[in-house]
Amino acid sequence: MAYEEFTIEGRNAVIEALRAGKPIDRLFVLDGCNDGPVSTIKREAKKRDLIVKFVDKDRLDHMSETGHHQGVIAQCAAYEYAEVSDILARAREKGEDPFIILLDNIEDPHNLGAIIRSANLAGAHGVIIPKNRAVGLTATVARTSAGALNYTPVAKVTNLARTIEDLKKEGIWFACADMDGVSMYKQNLTGPIGLVIGNEGEGVSRLVKEKCDYVCAIPMKGDIDSLNASVAAGVLMYEVVRQRS
Repeated sequence: MAYEEFTIEGRNAVIEALRAGKPIDRLFVLDGCNDGPVSTIKREAKKRDLIVKFVDKDRLDHMSETGHHQGVIAQCAAYEYAEVSDILARAREKGEDPFIILLDNIEDPHNLGAIIRSANLAGAHGVIIPKNRAVGLTATVARTSAGALNYTPVAKVTNLARTIEDLKKEGIWFACADMDGVSMYKQNLTGPIGLVIGNEGEGVSRLVKEKCDYVCAIPMKGDIDSLNASVAAGVLMYEVVRQRS
């Protein structure tokens, strides 16, 4: 189900959205504002593990589409999030080994949209993203995915490292992309697999990398040292496709 509104403005509207369980990605509150309704919003956000960003009035005025933000703006997801269990169920329904893409703090919406598009075309059963410090399912992501968001479930988790641990109990092996790894052509990427792609600048975080079974390097022959995150994701996904076929 797609959501029409991408921002919700005003105190009561945001409180209602939080209590209704709308898929809110980011919450912006006027810095220094601590009255009753704002305290309620912060309390409701805490219950849902949402990070509240405190910003100045100019930033809120610039973001506002209505001009009546009352010091509070919530950015909603353009699409509803799936659960990790939905992704596993999808693999079972297709009678296939799970093939999951996990993204460690991708911040660029164009990268996220492109990765979801590639994941769909490569036959991945779903994408997992972290709740914090990463882009969510914004309108830009939806557009860049070229419709793939309608078919490829995206789950949002609080802790990526813990999610990997839980999925290992389901028999899934994990490979992360890193230049320090072994060439992807020498790795066995068949069977139930999770591919972990890191942040555009810093790559896969140390904690997440330690949970992975393989570290895969994409062979580089040029003069610069790294690929764009969405291109790297696509290259690795298709090595999984090649090995599976």
